[in-house]
Amino acid sequence: MNLFTSTVGRKILMAVTGLCLVGFVSVHLLGNLSVFAGADGINAYAKHLHDLGPLVWIFRLVMLGLFAVHITFGVLLYLENRAATPDSYAVQKSLVTTFSAKTMVFTGLIILAFLLYHLLHFTVQVTNPEISAQNLPLDAAMRPDVFTMVVMSFQKVFIALVYIIAMIALLLHLSHGISSWVQTIGLSTGPSQDKVTAIGKILAIVYGLAYIAIPLFILARILK
Repeated sequence: MNLFTSTVGRKILMAVTGLCLVGFVSVHLLGNLSVFAGADGINAYAKHLHDLGPLVWIFRLVMLGLFAVHITFGVLLYLENRAATPDSYAVQKSLVTTFSAKTMVFTGLIILAFLLYHLLHFTVQVTNPEISAQNLPLDAAMRPDVFTMVVMSFQKVFIALVYIIAMIALLLHLSHGISSWVQTIGLSTGPSQDKVTAIGKILAIVYGLAYIAIPLFILARILK
């Protein structure tokens, strides 16, 4: 079986890369939630990442590579399914397919666009140079003031909405993606399918709400 040319192989590649990306989303979320500990929390987290030097960029490049593989084969499978499925069967199939499943390719593309924006915004810091941590005064511990950059960013309605919409897309993508991953590796069959689907939805909601809470709480001036 050729992983790159066969349908089964591509699904396996998507499952493996998807699992790695869920791991990244989990670790990234834990780091981001340090913003609720105030300036000292997230500034210390950012300083720790910066001290890792090139290792951080190697990790980011690996994640970008996994994401590229995941979304490339996701789009290919979507196009192949569209070409191979008659219209009448597609209508019948949609009756038993969830909204998150039907929109996987679209939520994936939204996440891709958001990822590029996110890197330019918080990593390269070129979209809003006036509130970039590179241009702000250092904090009391002489660290880049990432906390102020995050707060000032999400106090802007447009930026906060971009992140909230992207995290809703992530929620929808994970809602189907987690259960789909379990099915692909053959761990979910028969009666266990409903449980796997429910667990996938719960996990997706937890991830989505946790990510959304950051821009939402700042926009509402609860976190400042």
